[in-house]
Amino acid sequence: MPAQARIIVMLLAALGFALTGCRPNETVEGQAKDAKIKTQIKTKLAKDVDATTLTSVSVNVTNGVVTLAGPVHSSDESKRIESSVRDVEGVTQVNNNLQVLAGAPAISVTIPPVVVPVFTPIPGATPGLPGTTPSR
Repeated sequence: MPAQARIIVMLLAALGFALTGCRPNETVEGQAKDAKIKTQIKTKLAKDVDATTLTSVSVNVTNGVVTLAGPVHSSDESKRIESSVRDVEGVTQVNNNLQVLAGAPAISVTIPPVVVPVFTPIPGATPGLPGTTPSR
């Protein structure tokens, strides 16, 4: 086989591998089911856990097996997340790889009030911005 033909065959094989995705052991229907399960899990966790925890926890689903990873604030939070995930329809197994942060306090965000300056006109002053001349 000429060198050019070998290169074409190798490129076609690489393209075939790329098009099949990184889950060759799962059908397209299985991938769609897993995507639905992942969406249901994220929706449920959005209601059950703190927003900072939700963004740091990764959820992977393959053939109904859920793998959780990322930092959490306590073992209770880890158990609560795992329990919530087990309640989702289609989940067959949960691998809890969540890591409890040692001595990390729960994050609390305080939003300071917004201060809006009040403009009080000076009696007898010409209205307008400093350095501008009012139109006549």
